[in-house]
Amino acid sequence: MATLIKTIKTIAFLKGDLDKIKKWRPFASMPEQYTGLQEVINKQAEVPQPLLTEEQMEQINFTLIEALHTNKQVYLTYYKRDQCITEIGFIQFVDSLGDLFIFIDGVFELKNKMRLSELIDVRFT
Repeated sequence: MATLIKTIKTIAFLKGDLDKIKKWRPFASMPEQYTGLQEVINKQAEVPQPLLTEEQMEQINFTLIEALHTNKQVYLTYYKRDQCITEIGFIQFVDSLGDLFIFIDGVFELKNKMRLSELIDVRFT
């Protein structure tokens, strides 16, 4: 019985010390490593801006105007911050001379202003 009490006291003593000790987290030991790894991952995801031919730009412009008049939903692929992004939305306004168009996001219904020169592709859904 005395050994059992001694064992319980020892376990309680050790448990009290273990609660004070922080667990070792191998990948959280160097926060600088997180930022460095994130920079490497972002660098790998970078894409150079594609150059469009005159024919492709005309097709994009034609599709934008048609989507504006018919109020059809389109896939917009555009270049932003070294990445190609595709969204679904509705075209609300197109200003070819001012290099501007406005589309409404099909998911959150938010208005987005964008330059026409950022567009890579426009297709109907």
